[in-house]
Amino acid sequence: MITDDPTLTNPDHYRTLWENEFVRVLEYTDEPGDSTTPHDHPNTVMVTLSSFSRRLSAGERTFDTQLPAGKAVWIAAQRHSGRNTGDTPTHTILVELKGVSAGDAGSGALGPQS
Repeated sequence: MITDDPTLTNPDHYRTLWENEFVRVLEYTDEPGDSTTPHDHPNTVMVTLSSFSRRLSAGERTFDTQLPAGKAVWIAAQRHSGRNTGDTPTHTILVELKGVSAGDAGSGALGPQS
């Protein structure tokens, strides 16, 4: 269950493209230097439409990542905030899982995993 839905906490960056009882498809965009407030994601597949650099933060933990355009990665359920640390805009598609496949945002994972 999503408690801090990114489409509500960060509506300038996240928008719902499509949804059914199994998945929700989000589009994420930002500009260099943009930040998000803390929000939750269930287990998610992210597809990068642009290359980007980001810093994700969860409490005292931080995770820096750089991903090329055209990459698909798994993101375990997590709560984080983020900041575009690069010099290019970020554009991604996120396919969030629902139901028993959604996972628990408190599981301790942070950032994408290939």
